[in-house]
Amino acid sequence: MRNLTLTVDDDVAQWARVYAARQGRSVSRVVGEILRQKMLEEEGYQSAMQEYLAAEPVKLRGKPQRYPTRDEIHER
Repeated sequence: MRNLTLTVDDDVAQWARVYAARQGRSVSRVVGEILRQKMLEEEGYQSAMQEYLAAEPVKLRGKPQRYPTRDEIHER
């Protein structure tokens, strides 16, 4: 494990202490868990995007149709 120094506003630091105490954990543990969660979300997104982009293109079936005009799309 590595140490990491963070600088936050006083009100954020106070909130973090109270939040961590309510969870029965240290501020360091809470921040570490939040950062780990964000890292895993980012990795999951990157993995899904790579898988999607690696897939072979699929031809659409049927006769090609023109795109609707802007007016047709927004017609009320």
